[in-house]
Amino acid sequence: MSSSRRRFLKTTAAAGAAAALSPSALPAAAYRRVMGSAERVRIGVIGPGGMGSGHVGSFSGFHKDGWFPVDLVALSDVAIPHMERAKKMADERQNGVKIALHQDYRRLLDMKDVDGVVNATPEHWHCQIGIDAIQAGKDVYGEKPFTLTIEEGFKVKAAVDASKQIFQVGTQKMALSKYRAAREMVKAGKIGKPLWSQTGYCRNTPTGEWNYYGIEKDLKPGVNLDWKMWCGPKGDRPWDPLIYHRWRRYKDFSTGIIGDLLVHEMTPLMYALDSDYPVRVHCAGSHMIDLEMENHDQVLITAQFPDGHTMLVAGNTNNEQSFTNMIRGQKGTIYLGGKDAELRPERPFADEIESEKSDLPDVADQDMLRLNWLECIKSREPNFSQVEFATKMMVVVDLATRSAWDGRAYAFDPDTRKIASA
Repeated sequence: MSSSRRRFLKTTAAAGAAAALSPSALPAAAYRRVMGSAERVRIGVIGPGGMGSGHVGSFSGFHKDGWFPVDLVALSDVAIPHMERAKKMADERQNGVKIALHQDYRRLLDMKDVDGVVNATPEHWHCQIGIDAIQAGKDVYGEKPFTLTIEEGFKVKAAVDASKQIFQVGTQKMALSKYRAAREMVKAGKIGKPLWSQTGYCRNTPTGEWNYYGIEKDLKPGVNLDWKMWCGPKGDRPWDPLIYHRWRRYKDFSTGIIGDLLVHEMTPLMYALDSDYPVRVHCAGSHMIDLEMENHDQVLITAQFPDGHTMLVAGNTNNEQSFTNMIRGQKGTIYLGGKDAELRPERPFADEIESEKSDLPDVADQDMLRLNWLECIKSREPNFSQVEFATKMMVVVDLATRSAWDGRAYAFDPDTRKIASA
């Protein structure tokens, strides 16, 4: 058995574990059903540059290795060399599948033979392309963060809610079964009332976070790059290769480590807690080492929810020691640091609460999320990472970003969607 086939079987086994824990999860049998179908899913990738090239490699790899009946049939990027490199990669894996290239993403959305679209563009394009794709009748895999702001998040959510399209938000750890196991533990009252939780995403990048994206000197606006289209919703501005290649470092185009890194940890934790919209958010943001980066290189977030539960979140690009993922209740604590959800009783409740540890397969969460999206395109079952929790997450991301910049805490009213200083 090939290593790719073994990995696929481990992935589908994880889907089965998730399905057993949640009625909205993907049925494990669905993978077996679709693998025997002659009907193929046809997708396009918008933004096959950095993260987008990873999507091109994975989806065309699914085709090559027989993981899923999918054809990558279209690419769109403002940079022509990015499209050409991505096409070459896909051509080598897809046995002659014809791939259309469009510098304007709207022409890709016009293609009738495209079922689903991957939106791997920078954050300032997530909203408009997401809405355009939904209105074009395409299913969407939209990279995280969901959008750049709260207001944009609700706009995309409204478009999705008014449609019949599948929208998978690329929050990779939403595919991990341990969070579904934790959700069941919480719902069953096994830890008593959830009091507070903690998580984080920290790494140490001595050369400066996101500076590992090289400057491509062969890209020339007006020659092989549509810089005006790239700026898009942010309006015209002078060509700046640093902003183009390392946009996550700049506050006009990204929320930095909050939206790029911390959403991977916060969103599934909120899912496990079945959280409502947060009502109060504060963030202490600092520039400690990487003084050239506009966005903060260190953040500490507190997010409070209507039931009083508080989530504590750490983000750092200069020290990789983070908080252990856990949910603390009165009667027990759920540890989520490894591949499993582990329940340990609090000492005063040791005779009442049993220790418990899920036994789950260790899977590649990002490929799991991609495969889940493809399956849901065919089955129309609910997907793993839906817009509901992505929209709730944007309240934390946006308000934490505002707080980091101005030092104030912010309150959010879920009923009126009004934001105020807290």
